Amino acid sequence: MLSYQHTYHAGGPADVHKHIALCLLLEHLAKKDKPFSVIDLYAGEGDYDLAGFAAQKTQEYKEGVAQLWNATGAPRGVHEYLEALRRLNPDGVLKRYPGSPALARVYMRDDDSLILNELHATAFPNLGRWARKDDRITVHKRDGLEAMVGLTPPKIRRGLVLIDPSYEVKTEYTTVPEKLAESVKKWREGMYVVWYPVLKEGRHQALLDGIKEQVDGEIFHCELSLSTVKPGEATPGLRGTGLVVVNPPWKFDADMTTAGNWIAKTFGRGKHFARWIKKSETQES
Repeated sequence: MLSYQHTYHAGGPADVHKHIALCLLLEHLAKKDKPFSVIDLYAGEGDYDLAGFAAQKTQEYKEGVAQLWNATGAPRGVHEYLEALRRLNPDGVLKRYPGSPALARVYMRDDDSLILNELHATAFPNLGRWARKDDRITVHKRDGLEAMVGLTPPKIRRGLVLIDPSYEVKTEYTTVPEKLAESVKKWREGMYVVWYPVLKEGRHQALLDGIKEQVDGEIFHCELSLSTVKPGEATPGLRGTGLVVVNPPWKFDADMTTAGNWIAKTFGRGKHFARWIKKSETQES
């Protein structure tokens, strides 16, 4: 039984980090006239009401998107992210937060495709209602890791896959790399974004090691720490948020590094770092 519901965490620091990267990749795809596909394996509900019970109970968005809402001088990636937010909140008041499906729809043209997957019993029907009447969107109810292999490659071969499980099932730290490697072999031209939480136990290291050892292609890694733990202090639940991007486009590494440093400074705590796990001598765009 899945207990995680993203509506409690919408707009938090992890969403900010992940969705800025997503906007950079979507912008790249939308630059060309050729159509693209987005596959979102843990799609949630589409978008979220920040005034609703769940968001108000945790108020994680106040530590995340609310810190950026009125910011100026944002770099590439952050600027596009904020513009997408403003399209969903045209009156200038931050009321709704776009999940990754809503962000993808901002960039989509008539010929593009959005393939959504959600297994949670509550989120799935809400996602269906959000997606209704848009013929470019299809919605599936499958296990996310099974869907990663089963839904790739899509008919439109330009595109990306977003992989952001809750990691409630601890074995996902090792099964994500296995299924990712299998999917990349089927769709080598696709871009893949893997999100993970940084927790006290450090289980994400198995994820990173597995991706490095098993996945072919160029691999970029970045991580945003959210707090500094001093001796004797209580340990926070989420220490940071990390991303691994397989087959990133040209200049994505520089843009994401700049954006990550900017949001770390804006949040006023923690730091951002970025590195290549694997990199060929020449990057294709």
